[in-house]
Amino acid sequence: MLFLMNDVVLNLDSSDLKPAFRDRRFKSLSLGYIGKLGQELFSECPLLHKDDPDRARRLAALIMAKDPEINAALFVAPTFNCKAEDVVIRYAGISFDVMAVLYQRQHGGGLSTVEADRQVWRRLAA
Repeated sequence: MLFLMNDVVLNLDSSDLKPAFRDRRFKSLSLGYIGKLGQELFSECPLLHKDDPDRARRLAALIMAKDPEINAALFVAPTFNCKAEDVVIRYAGISFDVMAVLYQRQHGGGLSTVEADRQVWRRLAA
């Protein structure tokens, strides 16, 4: 399964979505709580998705386990070591076609922050 974290397409294999994510401990976690966890991670490391892809994959797996319709997350930290609550979060469910294009571009070296923004997040002016 593919998951877009900011401007990086993460490939989550079945080992990332182990049954442990479905047990009682994880079922009690809300998407809001998982979002706060992501805010804490990105406040400490704004480029977590690039600097620590394993941790980013685990966060993505938690998000998908809680809501399988979500396959993209944007975490924007204004500065390094900012307050966790200052990290902005957005979730999206993007089509398989768009995800496949992004994944191909990433492996071809052509996926940039601007391209991911244009295709999914649409934060930048046209």
